[in-house]
Amino acid sequence: MQRLKGLVEVVIAEKGACKIIDIGGTVGFWETWEHLLDFSKVTIDCVNVAPADATGHLPIRMLVGDARDLTFAADNAYDVAFSNSVIEHVGLWQDMERMAAEVRRVAPRYLVQTPYFWFPVEPHARSPLIHWLPESWKYRIVMHRKCGFWERQDSVAGAVRTVQSAIMLDIRQMRALFPDADLHKERFCGLIKSLVAVKG
Repeated sequence: MQRLKGLVEVVIAEKGACKIIDIGGTVGFWETWEHLLDFSKVTIDCVNVAPADATGHLPIRMLVGDARDLTFAADNAYDVAFSNSVIEHVGLWQDMERMAAEVRRVAPRYLVQTPYFWFPVEPHARSPLIHWLPESWKYRIVMHRKCGFWERQDSVAGAVRTVQSAIMLDIRQMRALFPDADLHKERFCGLIKSLVAVKG
């Protein structure tokens, strides 16, 4: 968030205001961090695949859209694009490429964060090492028990969909998706926990 604040402050210094697109964002997230930004000079459009409530006192609009296809927005329609723990959920590699291309298209500056594949705890399953197992093992585990945010599934189809709902990335993959960004590493207990691609 300090890196995001830096991007926003540069834009405000240049233009007097900053327009942010938050891909996958919520009002609650921004309310948590409202002390960090000057919301008299910041507006935010949060884009999600399902309708969401924009109730609150901050200048936030909730829009329905797909991270892989933001064609409602013109090139550089926003000053900053932001996404927190979304790119690992959009699908397979070609879907991630589409999202990354859209992030880079709609804003000249961006910050995209994602959990790191080689951190030993899978943050969605809230389980150690499970993301390093073959998919044929993972879906069987989910058919036997709940794992963090992953509910126990009664069918093979449901279990496979669950384990494929989050595909975590490593450093080389993030660099390939965002070649014009600086890649930062967030650490927990000395281990890399998440990756942050920042341009701007």
